[in-house]
Amino acid sequence: MSGFAVDWTPPWLAPYRARGERVQALLDAGLPCCEALDAAGDAPVRFVPQDALPQGRAYEAHIFATRTVPTRHNLHDFFNGLVWLHFPRAKQRLNELQAAVIARDGIGAARGPLRDALTLIDENGAILEAPPGLWRALIARDWQSLFVTQRASWRDARLLGFGHALLEKLASPRKAATAHVLMAPGEIPSIPADDDRVAAVLEAAHLSGKPFASLPVLGVPGWCVQNENFSFYDDSDVFRRRRVAESSPTPQGPVA
Repeated sequence: MSGFAVDWTPPWLAPYRARGERVQALLDAGLPCCEALDAAGDAPVRFVPQDALPQGRAYEAHIFATRTVPTRHNLHDFFNGLVWLHFPRAKQRLNELQAAVIARDGIGAARGPLRDALTLIDENGAILEAPPGLWRALIARDWQSLFVTQRASWRDARLLGFGHALLEKLASPRKAATAHVLMAPGEIPSIPADDDRVAAVLEAAHLSGKPFASLPVLGVPGWCVQNENFSFYDDSDVFRRRRVAESSPTPQGPVA
């Protein structure tokens, strides 16, 4: 076995860097991904080889029943494990909700709104703690306001990549990389990047409404040197305006 070539210097990997480098050292020493993840932290699950998942059994149901995560030796599952180590309660809550829907409805051709939302968070979600003005601009997709006019407000903001597929994409970052930012219910949709606070937002009734705002993450100040030139935001294929007929994701109340 060998490790993965991960550059830990970008800002989106800062929360995961300490654990990630420990796991990477174990991988470089020859451990498979599942064993390296197990040795690097104390998640509420164990990481096991992918072939521990019985054929025909739903992945999320298996995790819930056995408290083990089938793990392949690849970058996608490596980042999944790091998120389990960093956000154990939030990941466990996602798994509980997924397993409950599977137990009730089985596995069909369509996931349904709740499982769709859970999958979006798990794969491509992000957590944003930010002032209200930035939230207003994000929800409206007013990119000029979000990234240029209010640029100084990002000093008081924190964006954290939660979805492991998002983190995998950012291993080779492209301008179009877009996250689904989770919004809290209530007047202020901001969520501190704290495990308990994220887990508290993960309620079925709230998530079924798909409370997400799309954010091209390389637009965030400090996340890409090219965005220091404001022409970076003129790319309408990436920084798309909201269509007139498109409904806005809104929390339960105004963004004050």
